[in-house]
Amino acid sequence: MNTKLLISPQELTSLLAKKSSQTVIIDTRSQEDYAISHISQAINIRDFFTYLLENSSPAGLKELQEYFAKIMSRVGISGAEQLIVYEDALNKGYGQSCRAAFLLKYLGCAQVSILHGGYRAWLKAELPTTDEVPKGESSIFRLHPNADIMVTTTEMLQAIENPAIIKLDVRDRNEWLGLSSSPYNPDFCPRKGRIPNAVWLEWHHLMNSESEIPTFRSSDEIREICQSVGITSESIVYIYCFKGSRAANTLIALEEAGISAKNYFGSWNEWSRDFALPIDSRVMQ
Repeated sequence: MNTKLLISPQELTSLLAKKSSQTVIIDTRSQEDYAISHISQAINIRDFFTYLLENSSPAGLKELQEYFAKIMSRVGISGAEQLIVYEDALNKGYGQSCRAAFLLKYLGCAQVSILHGGYRAWLKAELPTTDEVPKGESSIFRLHPNADIMVTTTEMLQAIENPAIIKLDVRDRNEWLGLSSSPYNPDFCPRKGRIPNAVWLEWHHLMNSESEIPTFRSSDEIREICQSVGITSESIVYIYCFKGSRAANTLIALEEAGISAKNYFGSWNEWSRDFALPIDSRVMQ
């Protein structure tokens, strides 16, 4: 089934109106924001944003899979449903809804969509909200990991000297320049810098970030911006950020523009902590 990756509030409303539709809405915001108001029947799973992959080895990835399989089973998701994820606004949550969508696809969920514009777009459309928490029954989540969309540290290391693979750094400017190790604080990670031979394209550039309701740019605009750093529809692209979240946001934008990419989910949080891995630690100007 070819599920539309980005859906509007109006499209989600129509989907929910179909009685035959087996749809689950996942709210990735903080528990505090969720408690104030959310889309009716939405389930809050903050872990999609907060979980850190410490090691992208087979053992580390197995731990990630089992961690989320337990959560999904507990909230009653089997993986066969149509899953809609949302955050507050696409440019504010460091790509958290896209990170959720990426993880769901990685875990084997075939029907995953993102509410384009996030909760703010839903509110702007004056659609109903609630503070009621839905009651659901547990189920058994069926894991079908999709390794094809995930880049491991080993694969990224092998790609460093391969000019055919574009290593795309989409972190904020201070992180790329080597002035900060993370969005949390400058010294959150033990090392600052970049993966060697990476090119930089800040994730915000692929969205209309200054709009009242930020959304992704048009496919033509995204392709033009990508071409400025050497990325075309023929490119092999490995994307990284700090913990795979902004990378997931960028991956969605590229996918919408017809450019295939993979997410180095461990990203700088994993790479910088392994002192055996090379970095470009020069402070950029």
